[in-house]
Amino acid sequence: MNQSIRVRYAPSPTGMPHVGNIRTALFNWLFARHHGGTFIVRIEDTDASRKVEGALEDILESLRWLGLDWDEGPEVGGECGPYFQSQRLDLYQKHARQLVEAGHAYPCFCSPQRLDDMRREQTQRKQPPGYDRHCRELPQGEIDRLRDGGTVPVVRFKIPLQGQTNFGDLIRGDVTFENSTLDDFVILKSDGYPTYHLANVVDDHLMRISHVLRADEWLSSTPKHKLLYDALDYKPPYWAHLPMILGPDRAKLSKRHGAASLTEFRDRGYLPQAMTNFLALLGWSLDDRTELMDRKELVEHFSLERVGKTGAIFGMDKLDWMNGVYLRKLTTPELTDLAMPFLERDLASSIPRPLDREYVLRIMPLLQERIRTLGKAHLPSGDAPSGGELPELAEFFFPDNLQHDPERLRGKKLSPEGAREALG
Repeated sequence: MNQSIRVRYAPSPTGMPHVGNIRTALFNWLFARHHGGTFIVRIEDTDASRKVEGALEDILESLRWLGLDWDEGPEVGGECGPYFQSQRLDLYQKHARQLVEAGHAYPCFCSPQRLDDMRREQTQRKQPPGYDRHCRELPQGEIDRLRDGGTVPVVRFKIPLQGQTNFGDLIRGDVTFENSTLDDFVILKSDGYPTYHLANVVDDHLMRISHVLRADEWLSSTPKHKLLYDALDYKPPYWAHLPMILGPDRAKLSKRHGAASLTEFRDRGYLPQAMTNFLALLGWSLDDRTELMDRKELVEHFSLERVGKTGAIFGMDKLDWMNGVYLRKLTTPELTDLAMPFLERDLASSIPRPLDREYVLRIMPLLQERIRTLGKAHLPSGDAPSGGELPELAEFFFPDNLQHDPERLRGKKLSPEGAREALG
């Protein structure tokens, strides 16, 4: 690629970052590092009503934990800032006015009640929901009257009434949408805040984003973005829509499959190098057989040509296996240092604290071959852990007074006399 590669990860702080969200960040980071490009973090925080306390900190901590350093963005700065959309409102308002003046957008004064009634009628008639373009051709005099009356409009984009919108996707090839299926969508809300559609187009242009790698769910929004780029006379970036992540039952990934935020995986005792390896293989592969790859190898080999079109299966068993492999690669002192905080936290409260590191160091070789996580799973689904948790396996070594049920010490086929003889 001859042009300068600039990609962005643009999360919204409306929740803790989940696996799919961070997989998108990882693919952007790998793509930038492979091509010697720039990885940008931009915070899309214009929906203040949905902002979750602590979400921004969790997003940035997840990136740091995986080692996904960013070249521009929060805490780093850069020549294209600010990198919080809430600090860029004047830019979006300026572009919205520009589109209205050029005849590509229009003010819409429809009340929420009218829009609700319209959608209800469309549903009753079994029509696809969409704005009926009531305000699209309002005379200027009517617009002035409504404004003077105190009604604050939204701004809607004018979708061409005929024809098609085409764009290329680096994963899916050429994509075509009939304009008749597209809605006159809102680009600026009545409070002066932009919708995602306008904000991401304006920011991607001004931040010189060359490639937009994002989740497959945004594919249906891309014709709207292409039309916005055309109306603003901006060159669009290359698009690449990443395959969805599915559970083992091929349903959309959710907490019932064991999915969690990245910091939850960290707190369960997964290693960042194992998590990076696992996430990279959710939708991308080097070949049909290679599964274990360190960060350097991932950067060296990553390419969009090997990203699949079909959904990627998230399997906890595979993640547990991979984490166990990485745990066994550690030296005994390295593993002990990592394990101590988890053992202090998760061993039974009856075991005296603080734990003796030298004692843990001695027993660790007996545990290393069997462990898959450093901490207890605390699965969101409430399912029992699958085994391989270090605290569960280590607990046997700590009580001073061992009291075991005699029946559990006797094999199913042994008599009490035979068990005594075997133990004797």
